[in-house]
Amino acid sequence: MTGTVKQQRQRRGGAGGPLRRVQIGNALSAFGGGFTMPYMFVYVDQVRGLGSLAAGMVFTVFALAALAVLPFTGRGIDRYGPRPVLLAGAALAATGAFAFGHATGTPALLVSSFLFGAGVTTCQPALATMIVRCSTAATRSHAFALQFTLVNLGMGVGALVGGQIVNVADPASLTRLFTIEAVTFLGLALVTGTARMPKVQLTAVHEKADGPTGLRALLADKAMVRLSILAGLIFFTCYGQFESGVAAFATDTVGTAPSTLGFAIGANALTIVVLQMFMVRITARRRRTTAMAAAAVVWLGAWAMALVAGLIRTEAMAATVAIVSIYALFGVGESLLAPTMGPIVADLAPARLLGTYNAGYALVKQIAVAVGPAVGVLLVGSGTWPLYLAAMAGSTLLIVVLALRLRPYLTPEQDNAAPAVVQAVPVRELQTAA
Repeated sequence: MTGTVKQQRQRRGGAGGPLRRVQIGNALSAFGGGFTMPYMFVYVDQVRGLGSLAAGMVFTVFALAALAVLPFTGRGIDRYGPRPVLLAGAALAATGAFAFGHATGTPALLVSSFLFGAGVTTCQPALATMIVRCSTAATRSHAFALQFTLVNLGMGVGALVGGQIVNVADPASLTRLFTIEAVTFLGLALVTGTARMPKVQLTAVHEKADGPTGLRALLADKAMVRLSILAGLIFFTCYGQFESGVAAFATDTVGTAPSTLGFAIGANALTIVVLQMFMVRITARRRRTTAMAAAAVVWLGAWAMALVAGLIRTEAMAATVAIVSIYALFGVGESLLAPTMGPIVADLAPARLLGTYNAGYALVKQIAVAVGPAVGVLLVGSGTWPLYLAAMAGSTLLIVVLALRLRPYLTPEQDNAAPAVVQAVPVRELQTAA
């Protein structure tokens, strides 16, 4: 009887202890990212005096590391579980961060950047898989939304604290910065990498061992292919422009001061923190495809505000308000997406391929976030900012269309359109919580 009560509690609230440790790990990794990411360019370019070309190479290698490790990350999670993969990723990230802070030449910086990027990228699908394992169908959206909130909060606090340590005239301050980040990844390994994952009993009906694996499994899943295309466009249009295209537009075209831009980014984080749990309640009663389409509609408002800022850029105060509004509206859309994207991936994935699906999703995100800044900065830098805004608005409209056209490829449960049935919960867990 006790076991039955315990199982019922876990179905209602998830595996509380392990899930809390996973969320703490999410916050730690985000804090470390916010702690150093804004200062990597200035560290290579100015502190080490290697120039902007070397700094650009460092970021390129950091992004390419994801392409190198993610295919193996998914297979590793499916074969060995998320904990060993997370420990390996945290060790790589800690080593890379520590080496990056002590490197003085371009070759050493490139090697440490690859290790750093590979470690960070490896941790992401492992953490996502752990959230699925520690949550139920009823609590999964809340768990992913909380993860998103903690990530934004952690990055914001990390950037704030890191900014108090950074001194371009003192290379040792940057070395301390990256050393502290290495320690945060060791903390991630200690807190989350040692969490005991709930055991899930899988039946032969839901756990077929003779189906396709790896990339073949993803390509054979029409719903996942369509979701990946949609996700790629979302990350290209929003996240890929957040700190690049829009920032370049604000500073170069509108003439926004860097300090004001920092305030706008802070407004984005504050919007997410304030609205996220409220958005969880709203999206819990809506189709997930509707939530994704609604996020794109909100982003259309953001691009409209960008157009206003470009047209009234001679009016400094009004243009500043418009720029801050762009970032705040981005935050509203992100809050709508957080409870939907991760759970859909989890619901689409066969239990034996959850790691592969999460890694594939992370790979799409990484590529889009890498391509987005290049396109955005190129268009804004060439002086064709109206073309840039038109391209982004068109991409956002396409998100609405693709989100609604994804609907026929999802089951009512996957799209959050089916009424809750208590008897169906154990089956849902068998399908998605491995």
